[in-house]
Amino acid sequence: MTATPPQQAPAGTELDTERMERFAGRVQEFVTGGMLSHLIGIGHRTGLFDALARGPATSSELADRAGLNKRYVREWLGAMATGGVVEYDARTLTFTLPPEHALCLTGTRSTNLAPFATGVAVLGEHLDELTTAFREGGGVPYERFRPRFTELMDGMNRGLFDDQLVDGILPLTGDLPARLAEGVRVADIGCGTGHTTVLLAAAYPDSTFVGYDFAGDAVDRARAEAGEYGLDNVSFEVLDVTRMPVDPPFDAVFAFDTIHDQAEPARVLRRVFEALAPGGYFVMMDTRAATDLVDNLGNPNAPLLYSISTLHCMTVSLAQGGAGLGTVWGEQLARTMLTDAGFVGTEVHEVPDDPLDSVFVSRKPGEPPAQRTAE
Repeated sequence: MTATPPQQAPAGTELDTERMERFAGRVQEFVTGGMLSHLIGIGHRTGLFDALARGPATSSELADRAGLNKRYVREWLGAMATGGVVEYDARTLTFTLPPEHALCLTGTRSTNLAPFATGVAVLGEHLDELTTAFREGGGVPYERFRPRFTELMDGMNRGLFDDQLVDGILPLTGDLPARLAEGVRVADIGCGTGHTTVLLAAAYPDSTFVGYDFAGDAVDRARAEAGEYGLDNVSFEVLDVTRMPVDPPFDAVFAFDTIHDQAEPARVLRRVFEALAPGGYFVMMDTRAATDLVDNLGNPNAPLLYSISTLHCMTVSLAQGGAGLGTVWGEQLARTMLTDAGFVGTEVHEVPDDPLDSVFVSRKPGEPPAQRTAE
């Protein structure tokens, strides 16, 4: 794509045609990347990457290996080869998925980024409604994104939590792992499909866990997974977390990438505070970014975060007449809101293997009941 300058620049303006052509090239890259992301999503969903990771293959061999239509696979491979995703040997007519690329596109570990590519298609389904919201206000309700968004979030996060929740994230919370091992009451708010809750319950059988989410389809999946694990120390409820029970109190509450989506985030944080016992922990994993735009200009992840916010996180809140915090509410505002809710001693840590999120560890003032009893 080669840009040509307009016949006449605005009065008093001298166009830098080289700059314009460079930007036109970037726009083409944006469009190409968007198109390729759809095909990466297809490769993930159809098992093409897993099949190719087993060894080099011609397009026909790969189609047979994956059990797919040969004509579609051939065209898909053309995009993957010219896009630098796979390698092509013109002598043998074979395609290869380099092992370094396979780590990013296959398997169940947190290194598999292919599930993220499916998000481009899922979030793009509501552009007409979102355009209306730009003109008229309001937003796109969360229900419009279900159940595909539920599946998307599960696919994006499952590998990370499998790898890092117990051994990477929990150690950042001070003595909370020790208290979990002794046996405490724990809530996981906005738990989605409940995978985090199940992993915690499996790791700490002497503690009891409850997961809350207002999406019934997600809660059904959470209950099914808990059943598969054979756990009797975890339960799930469909609930608006602004109404989570406060008596008996919880010793710890977790929130994984959910606070910034809330219609009433300040109210949710205050409810969490009220639901905790003195000395209780609130562990919030949320976006790693700054509150002020100028501080995000050098953040390579900021374009992605602002885009996700516009396409989903902000609009689902505004659809409920909510605060519309958005994905990029930022560490500074998060700290302020936690303090306003009553929390103290907030510490912020990077999430292992996750450049997009931070872990906020806050406490409710007071001494834990166990400590008071010991004295």
